[in-house]
Amino acid sequence: MEEQTGSPGNTDNSSQRNEEEKPRRSSWTKGRKRKKPVKDSNAPKAPLTGYVRFMNDRREQLRAERPDVPFPEITRMLGNEWSKLPPEDKQRYLDEAERDKERYMRDLEKYQKTEAYKHFTRKVQEKQKVKRHRGGKTPPKELRHKDTEGKERSVFDIPIFTEEFLNHSKAREAEMRQLRKTNMEYEERNAALQKHVESMRGAVERLDGDVRQERGRNGLLQQHLETLRQALTSSFSSVALPVSGETPTLDTIDSYMKKLHGIILSNPQEHDNLIGTVREVVNRLDR
Repeated sequence: MEEQTGSPGNTDNSSQRNEEEKPRRSSWTKGRKRKKPVKDSNAPKAPLTGYVRFMNDRREQLRAERPDVPFPEITRMLGNEWSKLPPEDKQRYLDEAERDKERYMRDLEKYQKTEAYKHFTRKVQEKQKVKRHRGGKTPPKELRHKDTEGKERSVFDIPIFTEEFLNHSKAREAEMRQLRKTNMEYEERNAALQKHVESMRGAVERLDGDVRQERGRNGLLQQHLETLRQALTSSFSSVALPVSGETPTLDTIDSYMKKLHGIILSNPQEHDNLIGTVREVVNRLDR
């Protein structure tokens, strides 16, 4: 009986100990402030992306137009406006960002050769050493040597976890996101343009068919015109023009008919006989 009454208590104690022995999930303690990286006040100003430049240009103007809209909503509206911005307007901000990036790289390269930068780097390294000693974790000599060599081989030579490094990383991430978004927009426009090209090709093919038909008709009309010229030349070969006595040939039939028409219209009463002859010739042609 005693063992039965004591077993539930033992079970509760063992379960409580098991719960205490379970490792807690690592998480950031609520209310605990993250330590900001050491800021180098002498370092050159980090470059701004094209998107951030657009936001800075339009934010105050939009806040003046919509003072009742909260700040997060303004940011969302500007993001939508940036995504719908024409490529030529967007490219202006991207070009400015690229120039600013080149300026930053030049200034950073000059700054890394100064004593201020070396002093700041030593200061950051000393703080990191102090933190490692406080935590009782001193890296081996080999690792420290490799870490130093890695920093010397770094392209940008920016000390890790400094504000310059974090700003640079954020700028690259924002730039990559914007490039992906721009690439998607270009792909959508490319698909729309491809459809437009296909429709234009269909229209060109239809126009080619119409042109071929018109060429065929023009060929038939040209044949009919040549036949008519031959008939007029043969019919009016015996009708000489007054005064000049000119008779038509295949090469001069057009000018001959213009002159004949002008003579008849200039003085019809004087050329009654000529008009009668022309009527007889035309009647024979109609038959």
